Formats: sequence, C-alpha cells, structure tokens
Amino acid sequence: MTIRPAVAAELPGLQALELAAGELFRGIGMNDIAEHPPPPLETFEHARQAGRLWVITGADDRPVGFVLVEIVDGAAHIEQVSVHPEQQGRGLGRALIDHVVSWAAAQGLPTLTLSTFREVPWNAPYYARLGFVELSRAELTSGLLAVLAAETAFGLDPATRVFMRRPAVGQ
Repeated sequence: MTIRPAVAAELPGLQALELAAGELFRGIGMNDIAEHPPPPLETFEHARQAGRLWVITGADDRPVGFVLVEIVDGAAHIEQVSVHPEQQGRGLGRALIDHVVSWAAAQGLPTLTLSTFREVPWNAPYYARLGFVELSRAELTSGLLAVLAAETAFGLDPATRVFMRRPAVGQ
C-alpha cells in the first residue's frame, strides 16, 4: 500500500468510496448516516489543491482509502478518513492517520483534532486506541465550536458526538 496525494481524476471515486464506507452505519441502525451524501467535489478539490488530501492505494494504484484534513485553530483537523469496507481491518486507517501526524509535525502543527461518534466502535473507541483523547466542552476552541455548530445544523445530535485531540509526532 502507498500513501500519496490525491489527483483530480480520483475525486469522483473518493465520493463513491465514502458512500461504500458509510454503508457500515446501516448495520448499526444509523441509516441516516449511511445515506448521507459524500463531500462535494469542490470540497475534495479545495483540500487537494491545498495539499491536505491523501489516498492510500492498492497494488493497482487505485485508492482504497483517503484522509481529508483542514486546519482549524492551528491544528490539523481530520475532517474525514474513510477506507473501503473490503479493505478495512488491515491498518489502512491507522496508516492514513499516522501520515497526517507526520505531516502535521512537519508543518509545525502541534496537534490533530477530529470529531466523531462517541459510541460507534470504529469511531471514538478506535481513535482512543490511536492516542486521541476526548476534549471537554471547555476545551473546544472557537473553530471546533464552529465545526460542532455545522454538524448540529446538518442534523447530527451533539450528544452523540465527541471531539478528540492527539499530539503530532515529536510534540
């Protein structure tokens, strides 16, 4: 497997990959999340042009996972990380996150943040195993509060969400 920057021609495929990964939520009764549309192509393209969209590829150099990062209040905020269901359980998500940790450290960003579902096994419990710790409401920066507001406006119940942080390599 190789991690590299995404190329423009791959962006529609990343949308399809996100939809496939989202199907896992259907199995735990979260149909509304499974049916959530993927990020628009413009979102992927903006992150790609900014150098904050990476894919992990198989032997055929086709993406089987991706991570999209934004900068929020001086931290590398993992906006989305997805791995195709057929490829899950092989450490690809961990590899993508490790890539972001190294990238953030090289950029001088001291931490990574993300928001995720508190109770979904492949969400908050998974990230905790990767060294992320839950942030209290008082620890949320203005940018993270804006993320929470956007998620709430989108229809996500804030009681089901958790914000997490971990230091970048060398910090």
